[in-house]
Amino acid sequence: MKYFDSKILKPVQRLFKVVVIGLSLLGWSFAIAEPKDVSEIIEKANLASYYAGADGRTDARMKIVDSQDRAQYRQFVIVRKDNSDGGEQQYLVVFSRPADVRDTVFLVHKKPTSDDDRWLYLPGLDLVKRISAGDKRTSFVGSHFFYEDVSGRSPQLDKHELVKEDNDYFYLKHFPKQPETVEFSFYESKISKSTYLPMRVTYFDTNKQPLRTMEVNEVETVEGYPTVTESKITDHKLNGYTIMQFRFMNYDLSIPESVFTERSLRNPPEEWLKRTNQ
Repeated sequence: MKYFDSKILKPVQRLFKVVVIGLSLLGWSFAIAEPKDVSEIIEKANLASYYAGADGRTDARMKIVDSQDRAQYRQFVIVRKDNSDGGEQQYLVVFSRPADVRDTVFLVHKKPTSDDDRWLYLPGLDLVKRISAGDKRTSFVGSHFFYEDVSGRSPQLDKHELVKEDNDYFYLKHFPKQPETVEFSFYESKISKSTYLPMRVTYFDTNKQPLRTMEVNEVETVEGYPTVTESKITDHKLNGYTIMQFRFMNYDLSIPESVFTERSLRNPPEEWLKRTNQ
């Protein structure tokens, strides 16, 4: 299914829509070697999911489907910069289509050892909204993604257990250290041994019933980095799902830190939103 087809763009503007973002954005290249313990698996999976290169940008498109099979679409650009591998990061997400969300901007300052800083700019109201730490596990403006999904959940927030492995995958189980702060009781992940990308993650409630599942549908090697190019999140309670595609990825662009300031919420840096390949 190709959501970048031009025929989709016109009907998109006639739909009532919600803004949504999720990201398991960029991959990482690792030598294939058996990790010594579960902490090494988790570290490599975190790098694989969120820390390819020193920085990066990508075009993204989402198709959001509710329980009645009604579809909505979003198109945006994601720009990212790392301070260090596994450390602090910045994300800037700028929406371009459809017209009712054009110029909406989301900014994240990721802090693995403390609460992230998040801002949302709503152009229709000319309003910058600070997203509180308590909202990180809530729906991102009505979508199937959570605010925390944008930059990833810190591995330090959970206890991790290697359940089993086969020739291709590690199978892990994860328990929150502060269960009162999250909606799930535990989650399970399936991590590729060849790329260390998490290929499936499912969150469960206290009755061991699934809440949400993230699945990677397509992976490509881009500029030497294994990269997720299509993923899907299914909400088992709402009976809806979101498919996300990435195109025109670039890495190691030397993006300046000035791109990731509050000033960029009202004045996004056009230079870094443009594609550098076709």
